[in-house]
Amino acid sequence: MASTAICIVRAVASSPLKSGRSSDAVRMHRVRLSCGGALLALGACAQLPPLDTGTGAALSGCSTETASISFDFEGAPPSHCTIEGEREFSVLVSPEHAPPINPSPWYAFRYQANGSENVVVHLRYLAAKHRYRPKWQSAIHMKVLDASLHDDGRTATLSLPPGEAVVSGQELIGTKEYASLMARLDRSAAVTRETLGRSHGGRPIEALRIGEPTAPKLVILLGRQHPPEVSGAIAMEHFLETLVALADAGKFDAQDMQVLAVPLLNPDGVARGHWRANLGGEDINRDWGSFAQPETRSVAQWLDRLPSQIRPVVMVDFHSTSRNLFYVQGDEASADQERFMARWLGGKEHLIAGYPFAIERRNANPGTGTAKNWFHATHGIPAYTYEVGDETDRQAIAQAARELATSLVEVLPRSGLP
Repeated sequence: MASTAICIVRAVASSPLKSGRSSDAVRMHRVRLSCGGALLALGACAQLPPLDTGTGAALSGCSTETASISFDFEGAPPSHCTIEGEREFSVLVSPEHAPPINPSPWYAFRYQANGSENVVVHLRYLAAKHRYRPKWQSAIHMKVLDASLHDDGRTATLSLPPGEAVVSGQELIGTKEYASLMARLDRSAAVTRETLGRSHGGRPIEALRIGEPTAPKLVILLGRQHPPEVSGAIAMEHFLETLVALADAGKFDAQDMQVLAVPLLNPDGVARGHWRANLGGEDINRDWGSFAQPETRSVAQWLDRLPSQIRPVVMVDFHSTSRNLFYVQGDEASADQERFMARWLGGKEHLIAGYPFAIERRNANPGTGTAKNWFHATHGIPAYTYEVGDETDRQAIAQAARELATSLVEVLPRSGLP
């Protein structure tokens, strides 16, 4: 198994991160390498994703005498592939359900090519336009590619070097990387690991609980409701690492505050390369309140079982979009909620190097069952969507998450929230 494991760069607090200067390369950081350690995919150190027959992908791809396209690993959707020439292919990038909400046109494929000439792949989008810059990963390294756009962004053409590599819309961060993250953080005495329920496909909905289970104030952190939103997943990892480090250092009042973190709420969608939906064909960030899907229901049922003296005080849901921003409450915010927002986020929009962000006050998607709206309406608490730009520098994402996690621990006891 070790020969097929993805080896990820682990950011170590004692090692300063340094961005690369190449315009076409993923910003790789020369830090200590740790295989199977961190979730953060700043660069690869070995091996392509292993073959994975458990994702449900049924299409075999297409091949010629000198080149082939396949979808045989976790995170690859079973896309339709056609042969345009000996070294030219088209891949149809289509949603798993219609109509897609806020299209996140995910793609991932493996290619192999003999000879010395490049391979041309056309990404042809159904019900969307090109959004994610292609991430190219060989057995040696990773880089960002440029795509030539046509048909008003509905077709993206890639020229790929010969050899073998995986191309995907974002870094591939899947169930194996989450298992490694959970195991690593669970080594802390301040952390307990819980299984809240099971997904449609039977995968565990796992959570980390930081702090004492009897602490009266509960912070809820959610991640990966939407599979392609990897930059938000990177932020959540560093947010969690910081909270655990603060707890280990005694700088987190574990008797007063506890955290329930669910980093991978849609494991089936991540494994199968979905745009937005779970295995039930639903956008689970439209299911809060109805709880028709097992993933959201597992969180709601866990909350229902809490003793009466424990209540949620803050909810943060990690996502990705075109830029860095926070969706917060608008006119419906109470005085205490306004005070918390001002102390946690106010005035910091341009203070974190490389990570400017906006604060948008609005009741986004009212009545549509988002986590943000449901937690605020049901529990009367600040409920925020932490949106990270798709192509935001990964070092800046990590630094911002660390600073914001530290600030949350500092301001929450003084916020006036019950």
